[in-house]
Amino acid sequence: MTSLRSVGDSDPPVVGSDAELVTGDAEQFGLLFDRYAGALHRYCAGRVGAEVAEDVVADVFCVAFKQRDRYDADRANALPWLYGIATNLLRRRWRQEAARYRAMAKAVPPLAGGDEPALRAVERTHAAEYVRLITSALGQMPRRQRDVLLLFALADLDYGEIATALAIPVGTVRSALHRARKRLRDVLPAHADTSQEMTS
Repeated sequence: MTSLRSVGDSDPPVVGSDAELVTGDAEQFGLLFDRYAGALHRYCAGRVGAEVAEDVVADVFCVAFKQRDRYDADRANALPWLYGIATNLLRRRWRQEAARYRAMAKAVPPLAGGDEPALRAVERTHAAEYVRLITSALGQMPRRQRDVLLLFALADLDYGEIATALAIPVGTVRSALHRARKRLRDVLPAHADTSQEMTS
């Protein structure tokens, strides 16, 4: 079985617009999978890990195929629509996502430049605490703020694409992202510059 981690990493030949693929037959729809499964897998893996991400991406395309009659054929790019479906599916897996962040906090590698065992231990402790604080902040955020932040930071969508993915106005995206960034800054006062880099 082909891993989704390698699917969609190379540019497939252009065989039609996204709208034509979404509204076409099952074979044409399969080309949409080839086009975007890799990007969706990277986003989902960043949230719930690679193994769970494979299941989520498969579910994304099942849902998308069933709902293809709802797709706005005027949209040139189907990826934001697919990210929206993925985000909805990931909401059901928040516990797995939070557990992944906690596991990451325990497995943070030492930062560069620390050769002394004591220094590496301190670096690991600081990094683990940093991840714990971010995980806690994400867990306490309203769902919309968390979704907007993660689509912005992990999927690298712009405001308009996030608005399309979540079916909300661009102004709401801006507001939610501003509030999510503020929450991160509030819980990470000692790392304000780093949290700004993460979400800028």
